[in-house]
Amino acid sequence: MINDIRIRNNVKVLGKGEQPILFAHGYGCDQDMWRYVAPEFEEDYRVILFDYVGSGETNIDDYDPKRYNHLKGYAQDVLEIAETLELNNAIFVGHSVSSMIGMFALIKEPKHFERLIMLGSSPCYVNDLPDYYGGFEMKDIQELLTMMEMNFTGWASYLAPIVMKNHDRCELTEELEKSFCSRDPVIARQFAEVTFLSDCRSELEKLTVPSLILQCSEDSIAPKEVGDYLHSRLKNSTLQLMRAKGHYPHLSHPEETAQLIKNYLQKSILF
Repeated sequence: MINDIRIRNNVKVLGKGEQPILFAHGYGCDQDMWRYVAPEFEEDYRVILFDYVGSGETNIDDYDPKRYNHLKGYAQDVLEIAETLELNNAIFVGHSVSSMIGMFALIKEPKHFERLIMLGSSPCYVNDLPDYYGGFEMKDIQELLTMMEMNFTGWASYLAPIVMKNHDRCELTEELEKSFCSRDPVIARQFAEVTFLSDCRSELEKLTVPSLILQCSEDSIAPKEVGDYLHSRLKNSTLQLMRAKGHYPHLSHPEETAQLIKNYLQKSILF
């Protein structure tokens, strides 16, 4: 069973330290997206990388549409990894939807985790005005999902430059587009629906561990209003506005991303 879970989620364990730090990738990506940030923690932490089923080098035969029809299915995978590796006092670093996946895992089994770090996170992508601004109208989400069904590569080509938002660095946009296109279209479509139609706002008050919210200065997926909302709802949270623009600062601005995480963790040790 231990080897099965390691293989299922393509788990890699690196680093010289004792305290575990998990890096969880966002939608349409895999663990390679952390290649500029994760090595910065290998000297002091036990670095853990993994892929969600249907992403990266995982086996598509392990994908269960029923299990993964909710973010809690992915959160269960996180908990099974934590049990398998016997994690205690771990730090969970989640990009985008992984922040909410991590939150579900930490709420269900807080014994494994000490802190949650959210990068470009959103508890709800759809506007619920006047009380909540998520950045999208429902029709926007439905149009994206329809585009995925009709023209998957066209959808990837359309979305990648918008969310990367570093127009002077075409190689980053090209990498993201390639990552999107490498997914199985059916699985990608379901994960997109589960992600963009999720509403985790009612769960925020249940999180008990301290959290860091890293908010990019311009993010078309998770606008500044979302970061402010998270900070106002999460107990013992810290909000840090980044200079980085776009939804993938761990690719476009890895030095700033790594340094802000380190600053937060070092400060938590002091206090």
